[in-house]
Amino acid sequence: MLIVTLTCGLGLTACGGTQGSVPGTEEAEVQRYAWPLGSSSPEDTVTQIYAEKFAEEVDRLSGGSMKISVYPNSVLGGDRELLESCKDGDIPFVVQNTAPQVTFMKDTAVFDMPALFETIDEVREHVDNLEFMELMQQVYHDGGYELLGYADQGFRVMTTNKKVESLADFKGQKIRTMENSYHMAYWKALGASPTPMTFSEVYIGLQQGTIDAQENPYEVIVSNKLYEQQDYVVETNHLPHLISLIVSEEFFDLLTDEQQQIIKEAADTAKEYAREQSDARIASRMDTIRESGTEIITPSEELYCEIRELCKSIYASIESSVSEEIIDAYLGDMQGE
Repeated sequence: MLIVTLTCGLGLTACGGTQGSVPGTEEAEVQRYAWPLGSSSPEDTVTQIYAEKFAEEVDRLSGGSMKISVYPNSVLGGDRELLESCKDGDIPFVVQNTAPQVTFMKDTAVFDMPALFETIDEVREHVDNLEFMELMQQVYHDGGYELLGYADQGFRVMTTNKKVESLADFKGQKIRTMENSYHMAYWKALGASPTPMTFSEVYIGLQQGTIDAQENPYEVIVSNKLYEQQDYVVETNHLPHLISLIVSEEFFDLLTDEQQQIIKEAADTAKEYAREQSDARIASRMDTIRESGTEIITPSEELYCEIRELCKSIYASIESSVSEEIIDAYLGDMQGE
C-alpha cells in the first residue's frame, strides 16, 4: 500500500507506547506518526495554505506526536487518483475542489448550481449551515470519507480574448472546463463551446489558440500565469470554488477519540484561516492582473439576470440528481425568490 511506502520515507518513528498515547506525556512513552496529505494544486494557492495550516495545527495540538506532510502538484496523483487512494486508506488526507467529487458522490453536485450567490460571504453562510453540513458529512461518510470542512478560493471567473458585455459575446467561444457535465451545461446555455482539457495543457492551449478561454478562481489564474495569454477577465462569478478537506473513513476510524478531536479542531482553525487568506489574496491577484494590462470586466446586472434565467434548466437537472433535503438545506431562505 502507498501509505506504507510514504510513512517509511517520512520518518515514521515509534518511541514506545501505543497509538492512544496522550500528547505531552514522557518522550519515551509517545508514539509518533507521519501521514501524507495530497492535493493536485500548486504551492502558491489557498489550497496549499489550507493544507499547510491544517498540518501545522495538528502538529501543535498533538504536541508534535501527529505529523502531516503535504504533497501538492499531483505528486500523489490527480484528483481522481487522490479520491480513490483516500477511500482505500492509502492516502489519509486530501484537499481538493468539489467538482471532481461529483462522479464519486452525486450529491456534491449541489455546489454546481450556477449563478446563485452574489458574494462569497453569502456562500459561506449557506455552506456552514449546521443542517446542511450534517447532511453533507453523511454523503461523504457513505462514500468512504469523513468531511472535515470547506474553505474556498472565492468565485470562478472567465478569462478570454474577447470583450464580453452581452450574451452574444459568449457565443462560439471555445472555453476549457473541468470534466463536469454541469459545468459544461452552464457554458452551453450561454452559447459557448465547453472543452474539457487536462489543466496542465491549458496555458499551451491558450497560447496556441486550441482554446479561446478558460474559467478558474483568481488564485489559479495568477499562480499559473493564465492572464498572460488573455486580454480580459470576466467576473462571471458563476460558481464558488469550494475546497474540501477530507480524510479516509477507514483511516479515521482507527484513530483514538483524542486524535480524532485534534484533527477536527485543526480542520476548523485551518478553514477559517484559509478563508481569511483567500479574501486578502484575491485583491492582490486582481492587482497583478491589472498591472499586466489584462482588463477585468464586471458584467452588468442586466446580463447577470439573463444568465440566471438561462440556468433554470441546469437547476432542474441537478435537482433531479441531488437529494431534495440537501438542496433545501443549501438554498435555505433563497427558495422561492
